[in-house]
Amino acid sequence: MERKILKPNQYPPNLREIPKVPEEMYLIGEFPPSDEYIYLAVVGTRKFSTYGKEACRKIIGGLMGYNFVIVSGLALGIDSIAHWSAMENNLPTIAIPGSGLDEKVLHPHSHKKLAREILESGGALLSEFPWDMPASVYTFPQRNRIIAGISAGTLVIEAPERSGALITANFSLDFNRDVFAVPGSIFSENSKGTNKLIKQGAVPVSSAEDILSSFGIEAEEENSKINLPLSPIEEKIMSALNEPIGKDDLTRKLKMPATEINPILTMMEINNLIKESGGEIRKM
Repeated sequence: MERKILKPNQYPPNLREIPKVPEEMYLIGEFPPSDEYIYLAVVGTRKFSTYGKEACRKIIGGLMGYNFVIVSGLALGIDSIAHWSAMENNLPTIAIPGSGLDEKVLHPHSHKKLAREILESGGALLSEFPWDMPASVYTFPQRNRIIAGISAGTLVIEAPERSGALITANFSLDFNRDVFAVPGSIFSENSKGTNKLIKQGAVPVSSAEDILSSFGIEAEEENSKINLPLSPIEEKIMSALNEPIGKDDLTRKLKMPATEINPILTMMEINNLIKESGGEIRKM
């Protein structure tokens, strides 16, 4: 696929508005038309939990059929889940790694296949760094600035208190863009950063409808969260709920630790899939 070196007048409008606009950028693929699509950054920790993975898949799945572009950093963890989820739901996705775009230096090296899939799906790879420049400790904050700068808003799925995802969120705030965060357990290290963002004014997100609403888009009935495909874990839970059952009994039945299943049950209840009453969980 053709490699392009872009000048500022060729950047999407949001990127042209940030301070210290890069003098040139490197692109493989094509930008979706910025007058038709909303660019949404989706970022989070590399050491994600099952809750984070399922929340990412569910929220991005809820954007299927709407004109969103999912922007992320090609990194391990939530970033890669965001890219894969976008492609699974026919949403274009742009990867902005902390390196040049040549496969010899592409970071992380293990995501060469993901990068190829992104291009084959009609997405794009973008970098501020020359083709053959390897990643370093200094390139990632610069990369995060571009992720925030090209996007209309940033969604943080999971982030500890010290996290590159929070750097991206702070850039979004600096650029006067929307910041969204998925709330999590007060006992989870991965949720300390997102919960703090919400305290500071980020929009709490439990479904795609929260994002659609923030951008003034009315969710269509067929795209509502209750009709989204279930994740494999959600399918197991629904299969186990042939009759109302207590949470402890459900945990034993599924042979899953409570710390893993409880956040998923919370998301399922928020999404009107299940209901807990009288100490028992039942299907809606």
